[in-house]
Formats: sequence, C-alpha cells, structure tokens
Amino acid sequence: MKEKAKEIAERLLSSSKVHVVSHIDADGIASASIAYSALSRAGVDVSVQFVKQLEERILNSVKEAGHDMIWFTDLGSGQLRNLAGVRCVITDHHEPQGEATGPLDRGNILSYSNHGIMELNPHRYGIDGSKEISGAGVTYLVAREMGDNIDLSHLAIVGAVGDMQASADGRLVGSNREILAEGEEAGFVNTNIDAQLYGIESRPLSKVIEYASDPLIPGLSGDQTGSVDFLDDLGIPLKKDGGWRRWYQLEHPEKQKIISALADRILDAGYPASYASSLVGEVYTFPNEEPGTMLHEAKEFSTLLNSCGRYQKGKIGMAVCTGDRGEKLKEAYRLLKGHQKVLVDCMKIVESEGIEEKDFLQYFSGGHKIPETVLGTVAGMILGSGKADRSMPILGFAYTEDGEGMKVSSRATKTLVDSGLDLSEVMSKCSKELGGEGGGHAIAAGAFIPDDKKERFLQLAEDMIKSQLS
Repeated sequence: MKEKAKEIAERLLSSSKVHVVSHIDADGIASASIAYSALSRAGVDVSVQFVKQLEERILNSVKEAGHDMIWFTDLGSGQLRNLAGVRCVITDHHEPQGEATGPLDRGNILSYSNHGIMELNPHRYGIDGSKEISGAGVTYLVAREMGDNIDLSHLAIVGAVGDMQASADGRLVGSNREILAEGEEAGFVNTNIDAQLYGIESRPLSKVIEYASDPLIPGLSGDQTGSVDFLDDLGIPLKKDGGWRRWYQLEHPEKQKIISALADRILDAGYPASYASSLVGEVYTFPNEEPGTMLHEAKEFSTLLNSCGRYQKGKIGMAVCTGDRGEKLKEAYRLLKGHQKVLVDCMKIVESEGIEEKDFLQYFSGGHKIPETVLGTVAGMILGSGKADRSMPILGFAYTEDGEGMKVSSRATKTLVDSGLDLSEVMSKCSKELGGEGGGHAIAAGAFIPDDKKERFLQLAEDMIKSQLS
C-alpha cells in the first residue's frame, strides 16, 4: 500500500487545486480533515464537500463542477463504474463494487490512470477494511507521503474508533495498529488498558454506569438511583472538592473494584465470561488535548464528530479536527446536545411502536418520525439497551428525507458476527436485488431501498441471515 500511497501523494501534490468529497460520519469527517490539513500544508488550494452517500445526483453535480482534481475519502470505491473519465484519487476502506473498465487488477498496484482514477483500498491488498483500517487510516497513509504529517495520526485513530474497528477485539488491529504505533512513538497518542464504558472523560461517574449499553450492566443500565447506590455500596466517593468525579480521575484500585463488581453482576445475570471481559480494553487518549474533555479520548471525540455529521454540519466537525477550540467547538457541543435529545425522543418512539420479530431478525419502523440520519445510532442503542433480543440482529426502517425511498440500518453483536453473520453482505445483496444499494461492515451496515419493498427486503434478509448463521 505504501507504493500506491506515494503515487497518489505525488499526483495530489502536482495539482494546483483539489476538491475533497467525503462521507459525513466520524470516519469521513476525520478523513476529510486529514486530507485538508495535508493539502493546505503543502500549499495546495483545497475545498471540501460532505455527502451522506455518493448517489448519482451528487456524483453528477461533482462531475459538472469541473474540478481539476477530486479526492474521494471514505467513499468512492463503491462507484468505480460511474467514475470513469473523472480525474480523481480515492482513499476508501469499503469493499470495492463495480469496475472502472475491464477486469480489476487484483495485484498490489492498481491504477486506472488512463481513466483519470487512482485508488488506494486495503481490500486490494488482502487487508480487511472493515476491521483493520478505516477511511481515515487509508487517507492518513497518503498524507504521510505528502510531508511531515504524523501529527494527523490521532485523527486516523478517531476515524477507526468511530467506525467501531476497536469494538470487536477491544483493541485496534492490523494496519490500524501500525498507525497507532507511529502516533504513540511521536507522542500524539497514548494507549491504556481501561474501562470500555462510554463517557469516561466527560461524564460524572454515576452517569457512566447509568448509561452503559455496550456492555449492558444488568440492574444498573438505565437506573439512575441504582447506579448511585452501587457506587455508594462500594465506598466510591461521587464528589471531590465540590465537583462530580469522573472515571479518568479515579485511582487504579477504585477502578479495579468497580470493574470487578460490574463483571460479577454480568456473570450473575447469566451472561458469558466473554461478555464480562468486554468491560475492559484499550482506550486511546490524546496528550495534546485537555483531560476531561471529549477531545481527549477517541470514542468521545468520534461521537462529537458523528453529532456534527448527523445534522449535515461536517465542516463544523472538520474545524474541530483542524484545531478550532473556540466557536466551532462550542457549536459542535451544541449539536451534540441536540443530537442526544433527538436520540432520547427516538428511543421513546421505538418503545411506543414496538419491536417486531422474525425467526432470525428483529426490526422496528421509524416511518417519518425517526430521521434517517440517526436510524443506525438508534438501532445500536436499542440493541444495547436490554429492550431487544441480543441473540438476533436488529434492523430499523425510516423514510428518507427526500421522500423517494427508505433507509435501512442494521446492527448486531460481536457474538453474532463471530458466528458467521455479515450484515454488510446482507444489506448489499438484498438491497441490490430490489433496485437499491447498501453496504457497511459485518457488525453494522445500511441500505437504501424503494419505499414499497420493505416486506420483501425483510424476507430476503431473513433468508440470508438464516443461511449465514446455519
């Protein structure tokens, strides 16, 4: 990959102006931020555009704009057939779909230079882009060849964590690990073994327990009073010097006491030991950011970026990634606060409407009430909340904002994926059969389908999931 990254870097550096087009999730925002920073530092004029998907309408508008050079980050490999003739480079980690022309060269050097396309994708090199490197990581490999950009390694980590690539094993693996090592050696990333609970930097200690969903803590998740009592019973002070204590401020013995007690609760509830062990894993922090803020820890940083993307404010997230700690950061926090309220409202909608079950999947319908931009997040929250059956994947349906179709989002557990479930394949193949499109990762994927094909899609998905798990 290094040789191809160098070729792409040289092509970008020889361009006077580059237009970056990126996905609008945390990985996509981190990817665009890396590309923007590397190009700006090299003196290349750069503009950035964020999109939910590279649909035909968006692709045509990009083509018609007449950009000298386009850099697609965290997308593009799924649209090779439609990019012939476009002078562009692609740094993507999703499974390539289609061809630019003729049979794909499966070797280590892949170039469509005769058709204006140069692509760097880990799948071309036998590397699993759903687990081993994110879009931000692939983009970082090119940025590293463009100059002294190793300080951008932390954004590659944010992208990978935001894409849940540390979730399956409790740690980053593959090419992500190589990027992590570079960032650590240069002093831009720290790795610690700590609780895999969300909010360990920014939330009061009791809230970390109360809102725990992955893993779910039996008898504590969703119970404010129970979480406070749990910590009191362990003799863990909730306040110090008049302020609420945070997880990162605890002494090591206090952390051990809490983790041990949480594990006991999980085991006593009948969950397997592997579920209890998921309480602990690698946590990635950034020394140049202020402790106690969301920017100091990768999981929270990626959540902040996602909240920007969900409301079409990718450039706010990019401004934060590229150093704005003033108004843009405040705006990002405002978006997060609004995002959290929307999620709470959506959870109530699902609880009110109910979850329906088939033999091998469960699903809920958001209709026009749940925004398509948060459908996947809601599906994941429902699956981790204890209100859904974790032995089956969950699918969520909602109408698209333009009213021309339906969005499908799916989520599963690591246990299901280890048993053979691949939601990326399910979303891709089932939607394609109905004239739609889809993809993603084994544990989390999405699709767009015609709005009158929901029942047929469910049957196709049911059959494929049954086949995978059998």
